[in-house]
Amino acid sequence: MEQISSLLAAAAVGGFAITAVAGKFMIPALHRLHFGQTIREEGPTWHSKKNGTPTMGGLCFILGILATLGIVWVMYSPKLPEVLGMPQLQAGMLVLFLAFGSGLIGFLDDFIKVVKHRNLGLTEAQKMILQIALTFGFMFGLHSLGLLTTQVQFPIFGLVDMGLLYYPIAFFGIIFLVNAVNLTDGLDGLCTGVTFVSMIGYLLAGSLLGFVHVSLIASATAGACAGFLVWNFYPAKVFMGDTGSMFFGGIVTALAFVMQRPELVLFFGIVYIWDAMTVVIQRTYFKATHGKRIFRMTPIHHAFEMRGWREVKIDGFFALIAVIGVAMGIFYICVA
Repeated sequence: MEQISSLLAAAAVGGFAITAVAGKFMIPALHRLHFGQTIREEGPTWHSKKNGTPTMGGLCFILGILATLGIVWVMYSPKLPEVLGMPQLQAGMLVLFLAFGSGLIGFLDDFIKVVKHRNLGLTEAQKMILQIALTFGFMFGLHSLGLLTTQVQFPIFGLVDMGLLYYPIAFFGIIFLVNAVNLTDGLDGLCTGVTFVSMIGYLLAGSLLGFVHVSLIASATAGACAGFLVWNFYPAKVFMGDTGSMFFGGIVTALAFVMQRPELVLFFGIVYIWDAMTVVIQRTYFKATHGKRIFRMTPIHHAFEMRGWREVKIDGFFALIAVIGVAMGIFYICVA
């Protein structure tokens, strides 16, 4: 137990330190490369002052997480396979597969935006094709490791075997969740802060359920979120871009699936799901009523902005909701 605690502590400290230091050097480099954000015209008018702020800053915490896990591997390599076990090591690599794959799609999207100086990178069709291929690879990996099961533990209803219906729901659910995290990255520090809370949830869940690899990745990611907030908190000196938000989406989604507890995303990802569902509801209602709206603007965090809330207040409010979601998820684990 003491060895695992030191492992998790090293991952958190490493993730924080490497990410924070990486930002010190990477932000000026992004400035020199003119990798500035192009703010969408339909967004709040006061966001125009953010035009030119360096984007693709997600590379900072991607480097931080990768370097941290590499250092932890070197430090604990004689004992790490013994502590984790080969199945957990392989499952951990599968988490990184979805995370880095999603981050690569986001990187392509960001790169096209900064090169063409517009707020349109990959088309929706291009992004969807890439995500379908990536998700197929992830689910095949789950199957190969014996982690793909049609039985899901639902709150109140208990263990339910969904049969063949599980596969399409899980497949498109993964794509939805990755994109939901991406949508939450709309304000300075918002996605970073919410993901920090989400990772605390996974850290606790992994510890309670005996999934050390989940706790390890969550610890490194939580530390990296804290390190990135040094630069991303309002007023942000750098944005994570789709590179970072889609990477986070991959981790948030994959951790639940490798534990064979996908329902935990309903708790640990409550903010992402809420934000994304407001977009779905708005678009559906807009088309059905030929132009009418339910919300002043979506994702919902922008609606709070339109009501006069400051970004820091919105960040705090959404983080509080994330904390409540995590608390509910941990309670659910304990009583299920």
